[in-house]
Amino acid sequence: MISLKKAQKREREGHMWGGYAHTPTYASFPLWSGLFFNVSTSMINPEPINFCQVCGTRLERRESFGRLRPVCPSCGRVHFSDPKVAAAVLVEQDGQVLLVRRINVPQQGKWTLPAGFVEADENPQQAAVRECLEETGLHVRITGLLDVLFGLEHPRGASIVILYRGEVLSGSLSPKDDADAVGFFKPDELPPLAFEATRKAIQYLRTDT
Repeated sequence: MISLKKAQKREREGHMWGGYAHTPTYASFPLWSGLFFNVSTSMINPEPINFCQVCGTRLERRESFGRLRPVCPSCGRVHFSDPKVAAAVLVEQDGQVLLVRRINVPQQGKWTLPAGFVEADENPQQAAVRECLEETGLHVRITGLLDVLFGLEHPRGASIVILYRGEVLSGSLSPKDDADAVGFFKPDELPPLAFEATRKAIQYLRTDT
């Protein structure tokens, strides 16, 4: 039997970083680090909010701050939809990449990088380290930023994925949490992959090797 906290986490992770419903179109803007911020123009809408979080009144869509937004007709509160952010880590060891097999839908049974939602009060790098430990049993250190991906496949998924590179410090490889299998794979012997962000990360690995 799992705890309430674990059940809530699995509910979130089941629709996590998601990839894209179809091949996205990217525009690139250089970051100060020399990397690129990739913007997908193929984005679907997140789950709508229907009731005011302050007074519970059913919301109306009105023009506010330059676009249509949910506005409470009773208390006047304007709801701003903030993006969900996920952090993922690309870990390479002996020319192989660390992948986990997903327990949850979407893409159940396919493989992806260790990844998960960033908590509201959490440093994204720490989130990537935490998720890797939770899913693989490995303690990793973040060594660099690879990419920041923008796109949304599922209404409850993350629309921003921060992709880091990491290296193993310690631990014993063991599937945990939202993964039922974990392993290192050669770039030319990969299992079925879930999500565009995973394939993007693998391209970095192949470029570097």
